[in-house]
Amino acid sequence: MKSRILPAYFDTSVLVKIYVMEQGSAKARQLVRSRQIITSSIAGLELVSAFRRNLILGTIDDKAHAAIVKRLQQHREKLRYVEITPTVLEKAERYVSEFDIRALDAIHVASATVSRERFPKDLPFVTADSRQRAVGEQLGLQIIWVAN
Repeated sequence: MKSRILPAYFDTSVLVKIYVMEQGSAKARQLVRSRQIITSSIAGLELVSAFRRNLILGTIDDKAHAAIVKRLQQHREKLRYVEITPTVLEKAERYVSEFDIRALDAIHVASATVSRERFPKDLPFVTADSRQRAVGEQLGLQIIWVAN
């Protein structure tokens, strides 16, 4: 009998760690292998931006950048995306009004809360962003912390 892979909501801060070696990469890779990845439809844009930022900063070279972007394209079909709906945006707006969180980070938290309604109540929110972690905890999300 094949065991069912449990879903988890992954923020971009964790997903980038599977492509670019940084603190927390080992844990991020382990989590990605053991969970069905649910993320916001903005994750691809954020990942490409993070890869470019690493290239500009010299953390990765041109060859590594090209390989990472190619790997992302291969992985896209394995991800389940939460679309940015009016409900997600309304929640995100509320979160930026109530908490110390940036707009795109609020979209991730809102996407996770909407996803939690569609999946088991214990759908974890996997993040390496301390602001998202704090807001998620205040909203009652089950957090899997990937330390930076």
